[in-house]
Amino acid sequence: MLIAQISDMHVKPRGEMLSGALDSYASMARTVDRLISWRPQPDLLVATGDLTADGKPEEYAALRDLMADVGIPYLLIPGNHDDRQNLRAAFADQPWEDGPYLVYATNDQPLRIVALDTLMPGQHQGNVCVERCRWLDQRLAEQPDRPTILLMHHPPFATGIGHLDRMGLIDPSGLEHVVARHGQIVRILCGHIHRPISTVFAGVPASVAPATSFQIQLKLDDSKGIAWTREPPAFQLHSWSEDRGLLTHTAYVEDYGIWERPQSYRRMERNSGLA
Repeated sequence: MLIAQISDMHVKPRGEMLSGALDSYASMARTVDRLISWRPQPDLLVATGDLTADGKPEEYAALRDLMADVGIPYLLIPGNHDDRQNLRAAFADQPWEDGPYLVYATNDQPLRIVALDTLMPGQHQGNVCVERCRWLDQRLAEQPDRPTILLMHHPPFATGIGHLDRMGLIDPSGLEHVVARHGQIVRILCGHIHRPISTVFAGVPASVAPATSFQIQLKLDDSKGIAWTREPPAFQLHSWSEDRGLLTHTAYVEDYGIWERPQSYRRMERNSGLA
């Protein structure tokens, strides 16, 4: 099974600039084109939050138009820039459960997908409250032997990027206890940081995908302020097999072409018997 993960698209309507400078609609359109042309085609696309710039209905309408061209099943979760009501209305065909949070668990793929809503309306920080921890515990208990991916926007760990960690998940200890109790989670997939990051949380591999809109400066200190960088938009591809587990690659939206192999590399291939 091949899963494509996009994150932090911050989509605005066509022709509107994000922060007056970046065309996030065009960036998302290029991402869709790249996914359409990718071979082999992913079996599933997951989008880990901050789907739109401000959670407005017209932004979700623009995103809906873009996603119509993807051509593969996709699953969404909200981020801190999203609005639950508007997202639920625009994507009523997503498997949202009834209730105050945009959560769900799917069972129609080789990997079970459990989606956890970390949104705190009006806040950049995220939260997994007692109610959401209880929900997650119940969903995981339903299929304890089924390999599972947990989707969430805010990473449940500190990244070392101080300014973003101050906008991180509030007290992940409850979530940590739940995750540690269940052994079937093969990866926690997150967004929010606009950088590729990997670590272990509660004994489970956890990773953050880069953004399709803009990346954020890698500043490993506690200073205030963040800066957008000119690093290229990117997404991740997660390849699953029962014997190997989950293997992750970072791919770029732009196609940079292929260099001709230099003579030294050709000699190395001949010497190693690969030519």
